[in-house]
Formats: sequence, structure tokens, C-alpha cells
Amino acid sequence: MRLGDRDSDNFIDRTGQRGGGFGGGGMSTGIFALLARFVFNKFGIVGVLILTLGYCALSGGLGGIVGGGSPQGASSSGESTLTADELALLRGTLESTDEVWTDLFSQAGANYREPELVAYEGGTQTACGYGQEVMGPFYCPGDQRIYIDPDFFTQLSQRFGAPGDFAARYVIAHEVGHHIQNLEGTLQNVQRQQQRASQTAGNRLQVGVELQADCYAGVWAARTGAMEPGDLEEGLRAAEAIGDDALMREAGRAVRPESFTHGTSAQRMEALRRGLSDGNPADCNYAG
Repeated sequence: MRLGDRDSDNFIDRTGQRGGGFGGGGMSTGIFALLARFVFNKFGIVGVLILTLGYCALSGGLGGIVGGGSPQGASSSGESTLTADELALLRGTLESTDEVWTDLFSQAGANYREPELVAYEGGTQTACGYGQEVMGPFYCPGDQRIYIDPDFFTQLSQRFGAPGDFAARYVIAHEVGHHIQNLEGTLQNVQRQQQRASQTAGNRLQVGVELQADCYAGVWAARTGAMEPGDLEEGLRAAEAIGDDALMREAGRAVRPESFTHGTSAQRMEALRRGLSDGNPADCNYAG
């Protein structure tokens, strides 16, 4: 995929700052991180947001988890560990998504608020609690930031057999899709529905959220006009690799459809294809 020399001003590089715990009382961040990983696997980012809101209440509000200062044990050097190619991929993809969605929002008579993308290593503080690599790339509605440990792209390529720059760009565009859902009110609506639903029904709602984000990633890709031969195959391999059924099999677990939170490989591939078909976000009607 050729995006030229695009370079976003909304990129934050924390890769030289290996995170540790936070000071202060309340639940330890190690326990919170384990809970966050469990909830994220079960309910996705909406579930993590609900967990974080409860943690905020127990910790005396948002300031209890995003207080000033650096995390204890973090490097003070701030020296980036990203390669030039990694920087270009992260910053260029974010700038491209900003261009596409700014134009689409403008056509709809609305203003697009650009998200920020934070690259980190191991762990970092967010407005949604303490983010860790084990959670994978995620979007935090509380600060409208996307968080990515670039090591995820190595795992995507080597462990899950989905190499290529478009596979990585699809992951970023998927998280931008969650930002679109936040701006549209979809995340809030689904959260309200999940609070009244059973776990199985809540999981189904979350699947719709994730498939819509996949479709939005396809919309972005279609509208760039920058796709090259092989890009579609790279994206579909990535979507297939991170389907719930594929991940369960890869982990040696029985496939349990009632516990799906992101959709099957087939569903994720179909959602990406749907967005790519004509670049129309109105076709991405998976989430309520």
C-alpha cells in the first residue's frame, strides 16, 4: 500500500519508556491488568471501559488512575525504539485515516475529531486504566487515543502468519473504527444495552461492534485509492488469523461460539470485504 509521505501530528511515541506500576492506593495495577485482560477477552474494549469506570469509583475518580507524573519504573530517557519503517507506517496510516474520515464526516455535515495514536512497550497509562501488551491494540474512549505496542505486528506476522504492511495498517484502521463509533455514540449505546443483557447476549453485541470496526477499516482502505496487488490478501489473512474461532484453536481451546466477542474468521473477512466493496460506511450496519 502506497500512502506517500503522510506524517501525522497526532502520534505519541512512548516506546522508550518501559512502564511499571503506579503509586498511590487502591487496587494494584497488576491485579487490574489481569482483570482488564480477562474482561477484554470476554467483552472487548466496551467491557474494559465498564471495568475502568468501576475502578475509577473505587479509586476516588479518574485521577486515581491517571494521576500526574511518570509510571514508577519507567525510563526517563524517552528515547524511541521504533525503526524508520515502523514510524512511517504508524504515522502515515493515522494521517491517511484522518484524511478519509474528515472528508466523510464533512460530507455528512459533521466535524471529525482526530484521535491520537500512542506507541508504547509493555505497558502504559491511559484514561481507561493501565494498558498492557497482552490486551493487543486497543482504543480508549476516555482520552480518544489508540494504543499499540508495535511488537503486536511482529506477532501478527510470525505467530499468526499474517505479514505485510497492509495487515498492520488494517489493525490500525480497525482501532480508528472504534473511534468513529465513539464519535457516533455507538459505543455508548452498546454499553447501555450490555448492562441490561446476559453475558451471551452482551458478547453478541460486542461482536457487532468489532465487525463494524472491521468494515470501517475496509471503507478507509477503499477510499485511499492506494491499494496494491496483494494488499487484499494480506488484510484477509490478518482478519482470518484474529477471528475468535481461530484464536481459540491456536490456544488449544474448544471453540465456544457463545463466548465470541470479535467474530469468527469468516465474519471478520466478510466485514472487511464489505467495507472495501464500495467504501460506503452506511454498509457497515453491524452495531446498534
